[in-house]
Amino acid sequence: MYSNIDKISSLTNTSSVPVAKTESGSEFSEILQKSIDEINDTQVKGDRAMADLATGEVKDLHQAAIAINKAETSMKLMLEIRNKALSAYKEISKTQI
Repeated sequence: MYSNIDKISSLTNTSSVPVAKTESGSEFSEILQKSIDEINDTQVKGDRAMADLATGEVKDLHQAAIAINKAETSMKLMLEIRNKALSAYKEISKTQI
């Protein structure tokens, strides 16, 4: 008989699931740094598109608008993630041991 535990364990034993490093947490810091770098690149592209709009050097208005909106959205997402992380930290710090 095939039990539910066997079904669950077969789902969780996939090679595509990343495993966090427990030694120093370096994988988390690498992912965090990569995400921050990507957001920074998006911000730079958005700033460049805004500068091109201001100087009249924009070649494609649609692409410039997309770059600006993408930069704005990524910044809002990063701020929301930061707020959630701070909220979780404050909640954990309130926990009495």
